[in-house]
Amino acid sequence: MVAPAASPAAPAPASTVPLKRRRAKSDDGVITVGRSRAGTVLANTAGVVFSVLMLFPVYWVLNTAFKPADEVLALEPTFWPTSPTLDNFISAFKAPLFLKDMLNGVIVTLLAVAGALVVGFLGALSIARFSFYGRKAIILVVLVVQLIPFLSLLIPLFLMLQSADLTNSLIGVSITYLVLILPYTVWTLRGFISGIPRELDEAALIDGCTRAQVFWRIILPLTGPGLVATSVYGFIQAWNEFIIINTLNSPDKQNLMAWLLQNQTTRGTAWGPLMAGAIITSIPVVIFFLIIQRNIATGLTAGAVKG
Repeated sequence: MVAPAASPAAPAPASTVPLKRRRAKSDDGVITVGRSRAGTVLANTAGVVFSVLMLFPVYWVLNTAFKPADEVLALEPTFWPTSPTLDNFISAFKAPLFLKDMLNGVIVTLLAVAGALVVGFLGALSIARFSFYGRKAIILVVLVVQLIPFLSLLIPLFLMLQSADLTNSLIGVSITYLVLILPYTVWTLRGFISGIPRELDEAALIDGCTRAQVFWRIILPLTGPGLVATSVYGFIQAWNEFIIINTLNSPDKQNLMAWLLQNQTTRGTAWGPLMAGAIITSIPVVIFFLIIQRNIATGLTAGAVKG
């Protein structure tokens, strides 16, 4: 008896689920998910709008700084100065205490950043490389201290500096700024130092190096980019600070941030010199950034591997 021939198998139904995203496979076998044209346009539009909102205040400062007084106070604002002038910058440089406050700001900032890097680096080294009682508690304290608003400690700080006869002095403000940026410095440098393998220390000790030589020849050079990245934050914090130095010191011992307040008087605000002074105040930060920009990217990524 002959068995009947088997009927051909029905083809598998095609999937009715639409493919929402296009997938492309590169040469190395990695599958990437592409974005639709509408999503790309929407993302680019949002980026352009955000950039305009962020850059417009900077543009308006530049625009106002080069305007004469009559254009600044005109009822109808103009988006470009019809008669550009440098009178506002000349007025800012000739203003009382401008150059003195600029020098005060440079001194206070450099002292605070240098002190914070030295003290913070040694503290981060001890936390990252040595085991001792209370180590985890110190790490927790360093983290929690950054959550406390520093202005809430302004009155106790003033009383403490007054008892030590450090009010109305650049040294007192420098110490205050050092304490302000020290927790961030310790926390950040700890991540950089922890990313350096301990095997390098052990190999150097086996080769005959002392602890001091290990520090100078291995740990310090490898932590260089981290020191640069941390110094940027400390420099910006100390240079842009206003409330502490304005509270502790007299006008002849303040920085440029406090000097900008002198453009606001009972007769009104001198917007032109104020904007020109704001531009001059931002120049040292830009110069400092340009000098060390090569090491910033390396420093920011080096401490993100191991904490």
